[in-house]
Amino acid sequence: MPTDKSELAKRGNEIFERVVRPEVDIDEEARKFVVIDVETEDFEIDRNARAAFDRLLERHPEARGRTWLRRVGSRSAYHFGGRLQNTEDR
Repeated sequence: MPTDKSELAKRGNEIFERVVRPEVDIDEEARKFVVIDVETEDFEIDRNARAAFDRLLERHPEARGRTWLRRVGSRSAYHFGGRLQNTEDR
């Protein structure tokens, strides 16, 4: 099991590309969250991140601490900050 967050992210994204992506319609599911157990490679998808996480933990209670969360259509689950502004527009 990955021990640091960067390794967890790397493993989670690799599993997403290899296991999850072939199973989902990216356009249809793009706004949904996927929670991946990086040890078993099992996953859950839902519009609600907590609901997906809870369903995964029902099947794999030991997965707490080894899950990776992201959106189906993005490399991350959330982003922070404002919009980038073109300096020529100022």
